[in-house]
Parts: sequence; C-alpha cells; structure tokens
Amino acid sequence: MANEASGEPHFDMPRKRTSEKAHEAKPKSLLKQLAAVPDKLFTGKFRQQFAALCFRYRQDGEGIEILVVTSRDSGRWIIPKGWPMEGKQPYKAAAIEAREEAGVRGKARKKPIGRYTYLKLLGDGDVVPCIVDIFQIEIRKSTGTFKEHGERTIAWVSPDEAARRVREVELKSMLVEFKPQGRRAGSKGS
Repeated sequence: MANEASGEPHFDMPRKRTSEKAHEAKPKSLLKQLAAVPDKLFTGKFRQQFAALCFRYRQDGEGIEILVVTSRDSGRWIIPKGWPMEGKQPYKAAAIEAREEAGVRGKARKKPIGRYTYLKLLGDGDVVPCIVDIFQIEIRKSTGTFKEHGERTIAWVSPDEAARRVREVELKSMLVEFKPQGRRAGSKGS
C-alpha cells in the first residue's frame, strides 16, 4: 500500500482482485506517473469534475467534521466527486454525487470554494488530467440507503484527519484550512 503520510498524489487505480494473501502493487510516485505519460499532459486538455466538500457541525459545538468516502476502484479516501451532468449546474452535480456516494443531503453553495488537480485513470486504461471544482455542502440529512451503498466506506472525521486520509496535495491543504462560508444552516440572521 502507498504511504499516505507522504502526501504524494496517486492514480485512481483499480483494485486488484486476488487472494487475501496477495499484496496490492505499490502505486508509482506522481513523477514516475508523469514521466510515463508526458503526451497526456501536454497535448490533451484537462477534464472537468465537480466535488462536494460535505461538512457538519459537531454535536458538542467544538468545530466541524468533514465527510470522506472511499473510491469504488482503489478504496482510497476521497471526497464525493464526479463528471459534469447534462442540464445540471455544477453545484447541483456535486450535491447529487454526495447523495449517490454517501447518502447525504444539505445546503450547497453555488460558487466553488476552491479546486484541485489530479490524474485520473479511466476504465480503458487512458490517463487524463482533471481539474476538480469543490462546492461546500452543509449536511442536514443522511441516510444509510443510497445508490452506491455497499460499494464505498464513509467516515466523518476532523479536517486534519480528512487531510491525512486523502492523497491529493492541493486537496489536503484545502481540508486543513477549511472554514465554512456563509451562515450556519438553521441559524437566524443578526
């Protein structure tokens, strides 16, 4: 397995389906990945994705928790994200991804709070660089039944723990520094 503490980004590689005793192949470092596919970075264009930075206020009132989920293919920790959806605004697409991947609903901000980049391994073996716009969603409801239930693990963790779990360096920084924008859902104006 990769050393998550290194903060080194990795491909979203499919998980090997082998015996329990077999070990997964160690992902290559980002530099090795880039060296293997330089034409993808300099001749192709970046693909767009939208992500949901889902958070909730802790019950004890001492800060927030951030939702992280595992990817279906590699089992690595990510935030809910996906491709653009025809006829859907980007913030709504991010909210749909959060609902389908983790069974959560809430108030989504219409403007992105940031972005990060990563290399995505597609099902056909092609590698594409992606830009991911991130939309803040304050979670109001969650359910144990959702579209990708059983395909992902979900966890509510501190911002520091969320940053420790994900691999993308730009996303790590955003998670550690995240402060909810706007009024808390359900709060009264002054």
